[in-house]
Amino acid sequence: MTFATTHVDQLANAATVLRLSLHVLAAAFWVGGQFVLGGLMPTIRGLGEDASRTIAKAFGRLSWPAFWVLIATGVWNYAAMGGTQSSSWRLAFSVKMVFVFVAGLAAFMHTRAKVASQRGMYAGLSALASVVALVLGVALAG
Repeated sequence: MTFATTHVDQLANAATVLRLSLHVLAAAFWVGGQFVLGGLMPTIRGLGEDASRTIAKAFGRLSWPAFWVLIATGVWNYAAMGGTQSSSWRLAFSVKMVFVFVAGLAAFMHTRAKVASQRGMYAGLSALASVVALVLGVALAG
């Protein structure tokens, strides 16, 4: 037998590939984008008074749809599992969902904060919660 014929049956079906690819791509935008934007912020501030606000709004037009794609594909991922998870898996999933909620709420509060120190605090909390949710997601994937 050749490699191609012995491992073809191990490939995911098209729906699984689509579901997981969308989830990972959305996570790359949501989580990775927070760190990229945070790393660029000192340079962006040097471009003028309104530059950071303008770029943050542009980032929001990409990141918020990614967040909602994460939620939708997360529900799809959960439904695809068929309810066969162990109690420890379900507990880890519940903890992950708390961090997803915290990440989204903190990001929302960041967009509403009027004081720079509050924006920074909420941005940091959102980034930290997003990373914890991502790591738990990897652990849950097995």
